[in-house]
Amino acid sequence: MTNNTMVTEFILLGIPDTAGLEKVLLFLFSTLYACALLGNFLILTAVISSQRLHTPMYFFLGNLSIFDLGFCSTTAPKMLSYLSGQGRGISFQGCIIQLFFYHCLGSTECFLYTVMAYDRFVAICFPLRYTVMMNHRVCCVLATGTWMSGCVHAIILTTLTFQLPYCGPSEVGYYFCDMPAVLPLACEDSSLAQRVGFTNVGLLSLICFFLILVSYTRIGISISKIRSTEGRQRAFSTCSAHLTAIVCAYGPVIIIYLQPSPSPLLGAIIQILNNLVTPTLNPLIYSLRNKDVKAALRHIFLKRNLSLENK
Repeated sequence: MTNNTMVTEFILLGIPDTAGLEKVLLFLFSTLYACALLGNFLILTAVISSQRLHTPMYFFLGNLSIFDLGFCSTTAPKMLSYLSGQGRGISFQGCIIQLFFYHCLGSTECFLYTVMAYDRFVAICFPLRYTVMMNHRVCCVLATGTWMSGCVHAIILTTLTFQLPYCGPSEVGYYFCDMPAVLPLACEDSSLAQRVGFTNVGLLSLICFFLILVSYTRIGISISKIRSTEGRQRAFSTCSAHLTAIVCAYGPVIIIYLQPSPSPLLGAIIQILNNLVTPTLNPLIYSLRNKDVKAALRHIFLKRNLSLENK
């Protein structure tokens, strides 16, 4: 009989090939993380406080802001901690929690972008029936479905990963606990879990991307039938922000999948783009060209200034 000691703590080795750049990365990622938190908090505050934004499109935008706040907070705090020299260890339970929330929120993002594409499809292709088809009850069911589906997906992947025994080594060759980095440390054969996990994530992304593509194909056909140039521009402007966000979310993933053998550094850069850069850009994408959001934000700041002056 062999005497194997179960792992109680993992050591995160960090971003590959970045030794000596800790201070630069700490400043860069701290700035991105702060901007992501501030931007999404402002968007969420605007959606909640403004009556003009109590529509299906902004309801889902508020859900996206909640998602972005959670998604960037899943990996960034621990990454900033070890970049500042406070240790690279993460407990076994902490690793489980990090992997669960990463995949829960990551899959929720796919579902939420798909639902938002469906919302735009109904708004442009069935404008007269939009308020009936996308009533408050339907929006709540769709939003709840995205979050519940994300939880189920994450439970499957987390169970696949941590049903295996881990008895050493304990060094995770990445900057957070993800399936491809943790599974090689298992004491038993993890090939089945790797195949099922890769297939699960790949199919989920492809199905959501296909549904988004179908929605926007139908939207494009409907826009092309609009006779007036002004009408076409107005219809396209309602979709441009969502299209930009989808490109930011799916673009890096498509790039890495097109690489025959992507380097560990490239993989880390792609995931950092999804974890930090996309949540930072989403508030800018949805506010810069949106008059309603900008008006709501101005109202919040004016109200805040008036309350401070009265004090």
